Amino acid sequence: MIIFLIILAVIVIFIWTSYNTLVTRKNRVKNAWSQIDVQLKRRYDLIPNLVETVKGYAAHERELFEKVTQARANAMSAKTVADTAQANNALSETLKTLFAVAENYPNLKANENFLRLQEELATTENKIAFARQFYNDEAMSYKITIERFPTNIIAGLFRFVPEDFFHIPEGEKEPVKVSFTK
Repeated sequence: MIIFLIILAVIVIFIWTSYNTLVTRKNRVKNAWSQIDVQLKRRYDLIPNLVETVKGYAAHERELFEKVTQARANAMSAKTVADTAQANNALSETLKTLFAVAENYPNLKANENFLRLQEELATTENKIAFARQFYNDEAMSYKITIERFPTNIIAGLFRFVPEDFFHIPEGEKEPVKVSFTK
């Protein structure tokens, strides 16, 4: 009878600790995702200021401003990890175009507001990259915990499922091409 109680206690302790580990890892993934959201919100707040600053110098680039504004709106309305990744990658592409246009305006390049906004956006982009890496690290740890035996049994019983990774599309993996010719 004592051996049976010891075995039962070990099983209960195993289930208890496995479940708590899974809950902890799942919440770490959610926290990592919220850190991406914080940085994306900062990015979304900076973009209208940057666009308005550039607009003053490059009024005839209206189509580009509309693309940036639309890409920002799409990114803000994305719901899933995959949709958010895709929308923010599109936004990054339009911002690259915006900065390329800004290069054609020497007065703009020297404008204090533009320089400050450009620096803040660059800092935010670095924070977003770090937050994406942190999220993927946490998602990977969570996935490993779910798939590792014998925790996978508990994960299956309580329906713990892995979270999506934040992927970069193939085009983004290519090196940036810099050209000084027109």
